[in-house]
Amino acid sequence: MAEINKLYEVDYEKGTIKLKNKKCPRCGSIMAHHTQPVERWHCGKCGYTEFVQQQRARAKKA
Repeated sequence: MAEINKLYEVDYEKGTIKLKNKKCPRCGSIMAHHTQPVERWHCGKCGYTEFVQQQRARAKKA
């Protein structure tokens, strides 16, 4: 089971709690961020995958 302090950021001055990861647009679960072999966001519940585009690397090559 995941530790709760790894999933959320707490701002005690403002009194807010913010989710660190993205939520799945299909089912609403918290998505996992993978960097290897290709950077992507993946939902383990429904299988939705969102690939991160490498625009920084493309801009440097051009």
